[in-house]
Amino acid sequence: MVFMRFRPQLIASSLCRAPKPSRTLAPPPLAAAAAARRRSLTVILSFSSSYSMAGAAPSEDALRRALAERQAAVDAQAEAVRSLKAAGAKEGVDAAVEALKALKIEAGAAARRLQASVGSGGGAAREEMRQAVVNTLERKLFYIPSFKIYRGVAGLYDYGPPGCAVKSNVLAFWRQHFVLEENMLEVDCPCVTPEVVLKASGHVEKFTDLMVKDEKTGTCYRADHLLKDFCKDKLEKDLTLSPEMAAEFKHVLAVLDDLSPEELGAKIKDYGIVSPDTKNPLSAPYPFNLMFQTSIGPTGLSVGYMRPETAQGIFVNFKDLYYYNGQKLPFAAAQIGQAFRNEISPRQGLLRVREFTLAEIEHFVDPEDKSHPKFADVADLEFLMFPRELQLSGESAKLRKLSEAVSKGTVNNETLGYFIGRVYLFLTRLGIDKGRLRFRQHLPNEMAHYAADCWDAEIECSYGWIECVGIADRSAYDLKAHSEKSGVPLVAHEKFSKPREVEKLVIVPSKKDLGLAFKGNQKMVVEALEAMREKEAMDMKAALESKGETNFQVCTLGKDVVITKKMVSISMEKKMEHQRVFTPSVIEPSFGIGRIIYCLFEHSFYTRPSKSEEEQLNVFRFPPIVAPIKCTVFPLVKNQEFDNAAKVLDKELTAAGISHIIDTTGISIGRRYARTDEIGVPFAVTVDSATEVTIRERDSKQQVRVGIDEVASVVKQLTEGQSTWTDVEFKYPSHIGPQGDQE
Repeated sequence: MVFMRFRPQLIASSLCRAPKPSRTLAPPPLAAAAAARRRSLTVILSFSSSYSMAGAAPSEDALRRALAERQAAVDAQAEAVRSLKAAGAKEGVDAAVEALKALKIEAGAAARRLQASVGSGGGAAREEMRQAVVNTLERKLFYIPSFKIYRGVAGLYDYGPPGCAVKSNVLAFWRQHFVLEENMLEVDCPCVTPEVVLKASGHVEKFTDLMVKDEKTGTCYRADHLLKDFCKDKLEKDLTLSPEMAAEFKHVLAVLDDLSPEELGAKIKDYGIVSPDTKNPLSAPYPFNLMFQTSIGPTGLSVGYMRPETAQGIFVNFKDLYYYNGQKLPFAAAQIGQAFRNEISPRQGLLRVREFTLAEIEHFVDPEDKSHPKFADVADLEFLMFPRELQLSGESAKLRKLSEAVSKGTVNNETLGYFIGRVYLFLTRLGIDKGRLRFRQHLPNEMAHYAADCWDAEIECSYGWIECVGIADRSAYDLKAHSEKSGVPLVAHEKFSKPREVEKLVIVPSKKDLGLAFKGNQKMVVEALEAMREKEAMDMKAALESKGETNFQVCTLGKDVVITKKMVSISMEKKMEHQRVFTPSVIEPSFGIGRIIYCLFEHSFYTRPSKSEEEQLNVFRFPPIVAPIKCTVFPLVKNQEFDNAAKVLDKELTAAGISHIIDTTGISIGRRYARTDEIGVPFAVTVDSATEVTIRERDSKQQVRVGIDEVASVVKQLTEGQSTWTDVEFKYPSHIGPQGDQE
C-alpha cells in the first residue's frame, strides 16, 4: 500500500528473432554481411511500424517480451560478428558491426521504456519525494524519533507542536464525523489488560506475525516483509525478468497475506532470499506474539499485557452499555486510545510503530437484520474497490458504486457498506487524494473463520498501498467468547407482543469425546461446530445418521477432521418463547491514526518556485479543518500602530478559539509567508493599517481586504467550513499591493 506518472513510449509488440548461425561452419562473409543488414532493417522497420500503428501504451508484459526479443537479436548478431571475424572476412565485418550497434540501440531504447514503465509505480522519484517530506516534517518538528539524544529506539516517535496539533484536529474531526453524527457511546478503558481478557479474545494464542532469524547472528526479520521487498525489487529493477516470472511475483504480492507459514517459507527458499544485512541463510518462518507482557501488582502473579487494540474494553462493557442505551439495538460504542505491538522489525516511520493511537468503533446489530436506515446517504458514492476476485485474477482496483457492491453481495450487508462509505467521506474530507484511496477486500485466509466480510481502506503513499482503516463484520464472535470465559451472558433481547412457537437449532458438542480425539485442538473444533449455520448442521446430522461419521472443515486448523456420531448432537427443537435472546453481531471500523496522518502529510505536500525561481518552496496544503495553525498575523513593518492592531487581533482570535501565530520578526513579508506555508497554515493576516488588513489564502496566494473587526469571524467561518475562500473573495475586495508574496 502513483506519485509521478510516466507514460512509456509505444514499442513493437513483436520482433522477428534472427536465427543463430552455426558454430562449426561460418557463413560466407558477403552473405553474412547482407543477412546482418537485413536483420537490422527488419528490426527497425518492425519497430517503426508497430510504433505508428499502436493505439495505446503497451503493457508491462509486452514491454518485457519486446526487450527479451531485442536482447536475443543482439546476442544472435554478436555471434554473427564473432563468426565473421573468425573467418577473416574483412568486407562483411564492418557492416555486421554497424548492424550490431543498431540492434544495441534498439535494445537500450526498449530497456529505457520498460524502466520508465516499472519506475512509474516506484523507484527513485518516490524515494526523493519521501525524503523531501520526511526532512520537512522532522525539521519543522511535526515528529522526531523518541529518545533522540540516546540514538532512539526503533518504532517509537514523538509528535512535536505542529504534529500534536494535526493529530488533535484529526481526532476532533473523527469525533465529530462518527461519535457525534452517529450518536455513539464513547468510552475510555485502561491500556493494561488482564491476561484472562486477551485469552478469551484469542490474542494470547493467535496475535502473531511470522518471523525468520539469521541462522548465524540471530537477527530477526518479518518473513512476509522480506518476500514482499524481494518481489517488488525484482519487478522494479530487474529488466531481464521474463514476463512469466514478473506475473508470478505480482501474484505473490497480491496473495501475500493469504500465504500459510509453509507456503511463505517455501517461497523464501525457492527465491534464495537471505538475511538482508549479512547474506546468511534464514530459518523457517515461525510465529512471534506481538504483545508486550507485564505484571499487575507487586507479586508478579497477575499477568497482564499492554493492549494491542482498544476493542476488548468495549466488548467486556457491552452489558452496561446496552443497559445505558435503553436496551435497544443497534447502537455503537467508540474509543480513542493508545495501543502497543512489539513489532519484529519496525520501519517506514509512522507507518509501523510499537506504540500508536487507534480510534475504534464497535457497532452492535441484530444478526438477522443488518440493514441500515442511513445507507441511502452513501449509496451513490463511487470509489476504487478491490474485491478478492480482482486480486486473485491479477487485475487492478476498479471504480464501483457502493449501492451496486452491496446489492450484488460483494459487500456483505448494508451496515458494513454504510461504514465503508462513511470512512471514504472521512478520509477524503481530511485531505486524502481520492485517486490514491481504495477499499480492498480480505482474501479468504486473511479473514478469521468467524468473520462475515472484511475490507481495508488502503492509501497509496511512497511506501505503496498502506492499510489505514479496517472495516470488518466480526459476526458475534467477540461477545460469545467473553460470555463463555466470564460466565456473564453478553446478549440482547427482543420482546414479543405475543408468545411465539419457534424452532431452534440446538448443537451440543461432546467435549469429552472431542477432547479425546483432538486433544489441544478441541476448542477450535468445538467453536467451529457451534458456529455452523442451520443448513450445514442439518447436512451433518443426515450424514452422521446414515454413515456414522463425516468430514468437517475447521478453518482455524486449516484442514478437514472426521466427526463421529457420538461427538456432537444436532436437533431442531420447538418451544414457546416470550422473547428472543441473541448475541449481537459487530461491525468494526478500526482506524490507525498515525498511518492516516502520515499519508495525509504526503498527499498534502508539494513544492513551488520562489519569485526568484532559484529555489523550491515546500508547502503543505492541509485543509483548514486539520491545519496545525489556522492563521498567522504579520505586522507589515515594525510600527507601534501596527503592533497594537496585531495585539487586538491576537485577543479576538484567541477568544474565537482560533489557533494562530503572531510574527513580528523583521524579515520580508514574503519570507514570512513561505515559513508558515511550510507548516501548512491556510490563512495569513497582514496588518498594514489600524482599521483594515489583508487576508491571504495559502495555495492560490490571493488576498482580500477586510475590516480588522471582521477578521476573527471570517477566519472562523473559513476554518470551520461554514464558508469557502470563493465566498470570501466574492464578499470582500481583492487586494494586490507591496505586501504581496516575495518568496
